Amino acid sequence: MNRDSVIDYCACILVKLVGFFIRRLPKNFSLFLGRRLGDLFFCFDLKHKAIAYSNIKTALESEGLLPSKLSKITREFYQAFGQNLIEIFFVPLIDKNYLDKYVAFEGLENISISLKKGKGAILLVVHEGSWELSNVICANLGFPFVLFGRAQKYPRLNELLNSYRKLRSSKVIQRKGGVRQLIEALKDNYAVGMTLDQGGKKGALVKFFNKKASFATGALRLGLKYDTAIIPAFYTRVKGPFLKIFIESAFEIRKTGDLEKDLQNNLERLVGIYEKYIFKYPREYLWTYKIWKYAIEKKILILSDGKAGHNQQAQSASNLTGEALRKKGFSVNIRTQEIRFKNKFSKYSLILSSCLAGKYICQGCLWCLKTFLKKDVYKSLLAIKPDIIISCGGSIAAVNFVLSQENLAKSIVVMRPSVLSVKRFDLVIMPKHDFSPKRKNVIATEGALNLINEEYLKEQSESLIRNTRNPSTEFILSEGEGLKAGAIHSNELYIGLLIGGDTKNFILKKEVILEVIKQIKAVCETLNAQVLITTSRRSSKEIEVLIKREFKDYSRCKLLIIANERNIPQAIGGLLGLTKIIITSPDSISMISEAVSSNRYVLVFKVDRLDKKHKGFLIRFHKNKYIYLIDALELAKKITDIWRLKPLIHTSLDNLSVFEAIKRVV
Repeated sequence: MNRDSVIDYCACILVKLVGFFIRRLPKNFSLFLGRRLGDLFFCFDLKHKAIAYSNIKTALESEGLLPSKLSKITREFYQAFGQNLIEIFFVPLIDKNYLDKYVAFEGLENISISLKKGKGAILLVVHEGSWELSNVICANLGFPFVLFGRAQKYPRLNELLNSYRKLRSSKVIQRKGGVRQLIEALKDNYAVGMTLDQGGKKGALVKFFNKKASFATGALRLGLKYDTAIIPAFYTRVKGPFLKIFIESAFEIRKTGDLEKDLQNNLERLVGIYEKYIFKYPREYLWTYKIWKYAIEKKILILSDGKAGHNQQAQSASNLTGEALRKKGFSVNIRTQEIRFKNKFSKYSLILSSCLAGKYICQGCLWCLKTFLKKDVYKSLLAIKPDIIISCGGSIAAVNFVLSQENLAKSIVVMRPSVLSVKRFDLVIMPKHDFSPKRKNVIATEGALNLINEEYLKEQSESLIRNTRNPSTEFILSEGEGLKAGAIHSNELYIGLLIGGDTKNFILKKEVILEVIKQIKAVCETLNAQVLITTSRRSSKEIEVLIKREFKDYSRCKLLIIANERNIPQAIGGLLGLTKIIITSPDSISMISEAVSSNRYVLVFKVDRLDKKHKGFLIRFHKNKYIYLIDALELAKKITDIWRLKPLIHTSLDNLSVFEAIKRVV
C-alpha cells in the first residue's frame, strides 16, 4: 500500500468533509442522495453495470425475465449500492437508540444460544447490503464481536474506516496474518464476522444459481475443526433507513471424517441458504464482480441461418472452440438456434439498426431482436445465457453482436460480418478471398471451415459401408428415389465425384459434365477402380438426369446420390473417407475445402465465367498444391499419373490456425 498516494490523501479529506455534512442531514434525504448517486453509477459505470446485468440474468435465468425487468433490477441494485455508500457515514451515529429506531431483527436470539456453548460463533454473510453498517450494528448488540476482514487498498482511507469502527466498539482482525488472532477470538467466545463468497482461486467451486462459483472455505474449516457455531445472516433494507437483519439458527455441520467431502457438502448447503435470500432480495447482493469467473462450465450458442454450408462452418468453429475449452478443463454445453426473420425487410433492418448500436447500449434493450425476429425465436434467445456465441453468414452477424452484448458473451463470426465492422467481434474467421483485413481479432483462412478430420471420415465411411451392405435397414433401393448403392469394401480403389451446380456467376454446362463422365469411366477401366458420386442441392435438373442416365446401370458405380431426390447424412463424409482420389466441380468453395481437408488427391476441372474472387481461390489452392486445377479432357491422364507416382499430398492447415486463434479468445 502506498501511504503517499495523492488519490488516497485527497479521498480521505473528501470522505471526512462529505461525512461531516451527511451526518447533519435528515436520514431520508441522505439516502435520497444515495439513490441518486446510484443512478449516476448506473448511467456512467458502464463496464460494471454490464457485469451486474449479466450476473443478474444468470442468477435469475430460470425466471425467464424480460430485458426491461432485468434492467430494472440492475438499477435497483445500483440505487441500493448508493444508499449503502451513504450509510458508511452513519457509522459514528450508531448506538442503542439508533438500533431501537431503525433496525429490526429476526432470530437475534440464535447468537446468544450459540455463544452459550463457549466456543465462539461465526456470523457468516455474503457481500450484500450495507456491509460496514451491519458490522457496527453487530458490535453494539451486547456480545463480544470482531470483524475478520481485508484491508482497503488505500491506507489513509483504511485507517479512517477503522477509526469509525472503533468509535462504535467494532474490532477488526486483518485477513493477512490474522488467522491466529481469529482462532484466539473464537476461543475467547467472540462472535466473528466473516464472508462466504468471493473465494478466488483458492476457494471451492459450488453450484450458485446452477453455475459453479468460487466460495471461501475458511469459516467451514473453523467450524469442522473447533466445533464453532456458524450462523448465516442476511441484511435487507425495508424502507429508507429502516433495516432488517435475518439471523438463522446455527448451521448444522455434517461430518463424515473426509475433510474435502465435508467441506464440499456443507458448503453446498450453506450456499443454498443465501441463494434463497438473494433470489428474494436481488437488489441487495453485490453483482459487480465476476461471480462465475472460475466456473468450469461453458455454454456455446450456435446461431444458424438455415444454410447447410454456413451451418457446417459454424459447427466446425464450435467443435474447435469446444476442444480448446476442454483442454483448459472446462465442460462444454452446445446449443443451436435457427434465426428466422419476420420478412426480408426485417433482415436488412436488423443489420442497419445494429450498425447504430454501440458497446453496452444493447444490454437490457433487445428492441431490434423483438421487432425483426420471429416471436418464437426471440423468446428462445431470451431464455439462453451463453458464454460464447458463434455464427456464420453476414445476415445473422448482427444477431451475434446484439446477443453477445446482452450476455457479455464472447462473439465468434465466420465469414465477413456483412456491413458491421470486424472490431465489434472477439474473433472473425474470414477466408482470404474475402479480402480479410489485418487485425488481431481476424484470422484469415485459405478455404472454408469444415468438420473434416480423420476421426470424422472414419465414422462417416464406416456408417456408409454398414448401410450399403444392408440396404433394407436404411436405404430402400428402388428406381426414381435418387439413390443407387452397391456393396462397398474399404480395400478397393474408389474415385469420388462431387458435382455442384449453377450459381449466379456461371452455369455448369452439360458438355463439360459429359467429358468428365467420359474421363472417369476411362480411368476406372484402366485402374480397375470404382466410382462414388454425389450431386448437390444446387445441381440442375438437366445435370441430374445426365448423371443418372450415365451411371445408373454402370457396374463400377457403387454409390450414386442425387441430393435433391434422396440425400443421406453420410454422403460427403462417407464418400471422402472411402476414396483415394476426388474429382470436384469448381463452383463450391466449401466443397473443395472439405475435399482438401480430407487429405486426398483432389482434382478440380476448369469451367468458364467464374468471378474474380472464385478464380483467385482456385489459383491459390493450385499454387499451394492443395488441388490439381486442370481441363476436363486431361482428367483420366492426370489421375493415372497421380496413382502411378503417388506424389506428396498437401493439405490446408486452416483448422490448426483457427484453433490457435480460438484458444487465445476463450
